[in-house]
Amino acid sequence: MRKLTQIISVDKGAGVVLTLPFDKRQRSRFRARLDSGEEVGVCLDRGTLLRGGDHLGDSDGLIVAIEAAAESVSTVYGDAQELMRAAYHLGNRHVHVQVGTNWLRYLHDHVLDDMLKQMGMTVVVELAAFEPESGAYHGEHHAHQ
Repeated sequence: MRKLTQIISVDKGAGVVLTLPFDKRQRSRFRARLDSGEEVGVCLDRGTLLRGGDHLGDSDGLIVAIEAAAESVSTVYGDAQELMRAAYHLGNRHVHVQVGTNWLRYLHDHVLDDMLKQMGMTVVVELAAFEPESGAYHGEHHAHQ
């Protein structure tokens, strides 16, 4: 089994893709299957957060592109004040949040959806890639937005 052990910068596209949900992309050691079906082991530095668009490599020169899988997410729409209130309440519950222009997104949770709807916000459940903020204490190696 190939072991992907490093995040690499590449100028050319990778020929191999690994599509992962957020749960896997925030772990540093796990087994996965490339989109081609080949099993690989991922062994990165503790605390590494993978983003869609990252590239991993192995000792033989294999380059693997990471794609963020479409997941069931809740997207909250509103004006600036509504979104600040939503961010406060989600952050108070330690929920991972993706921030966009005029929206916030989190992994779908009907309890959180109901809370925000009761506050008068619009919540849409959809399938989308989830790329949350890395947090103040994560040494993010780069940003994709």
